[in-house]
Amino acid sequence: MTNPITVGTLFAQHKKTLMLSWVAGEEGADRTIATSLVADAADEPLPLVGFLNVIKPNRVQVIGASELEFLQGLGKNSYADTVARLFSSKPATIILAEGIAAPDVFEAQARITQTPLLKSNAGSYKIVNHLHYYLTQLVAEHVVMHGVFMEVLGTGVLLTGPSGIGKSELALELVSRGHRLVADDAPLFMLSGTAMIKGSCPPPLRDFIEVRGLGVLNIRAMFGDSAVKQTKQLRLVIHIDHLDEEQLAQVDRLRGSRQSIDILGIEVAQIILPVAAGRNLAVLVETAVRNHVLLYRGYNAVDDFLGKHDARLNEDQQE
Repeated sequence: MTNPITVGTLFAQHKKTLMLSWVAGEEGADRTIATSLVADAADEPLPLVGFLNVIKPNRVQVIGASELEFLQGLGKNSYADTVARLFSSKPATIILAEGIAAPDVFEAQARITQTPLLKSNAGSYKIVNHLHYYLTQLVAEHVVMHGVFMEVLGTGVLLTGPSGIGKSELALELVSRGHRLVADDAPLFMLSGTAMIKGSCPPPLRDFIEVRGLGVLNIRAMFGDSAVKQTKQLRLVIHIDHLDEEQLAQVDRLRGSRQSIDILGIEVAQIILPVAAGRNLAVLVETAVRNHVLLYRGYNAVDDFLGKHDARLNEDQQE
């Protein structure tokens, strides 16, 4: 699923950071930049942002001093024809970087085609890198999941379970023990790279958590800036639930209830923690995370235990 963004929105959100200003083509402010429908003749997605390219146009064309020098060196007719071809390829916007003045032919084509023409005092590489990261995040496949996303001992942990099971109360106890809240109730997860999932909180919900009986709480205001984190890579899912006797009997006494679930096409480790009177779930979550880190590093307590057990049996048999 992708989120479209218009040139007008991009201008408003990045005007200060990239020192943007309008040159011409304000009529095209509603042009869409990021959308899954934008593709070339071979049905391949067009690059979202990049330097001047009239063969496979970027959705956002960035032109610096070197690109402009190249165009102007083509000769008068070729220069005009190439610029006309650039604008006719219907880019979302063209950004003149490095504070260069807009040539007359650019302004004329922007008005004719109603193409947004922007100017920036920032360097072309800064513009490309900044917008590439921003737009890539927008079009990355993502999903909203019900639960509480935490950073526990430096590891991204999603707490899931039925409504009313006590996820927020558990998260509150974890925060009081020095861990950090990323998102409560509706964390947003998106692909980051080829095999990574990054979780964050929708802006309206950031810093807040709802605890039954206490209402909505501001974790940052109560515990300080160190108690919250804006984003974190998802490493582990801990599902808390009420299990009946039959379900408990099926849990492997040695290996526990560790399994994996599919999130955005990536296998993520999941542990099921049964809820019962007297169980300290915060301690169990911390322990689950420590054990997960050991497994990631190559140490498996069960294999170690069984190995020592077998070694002792062999010793007894030899005696």
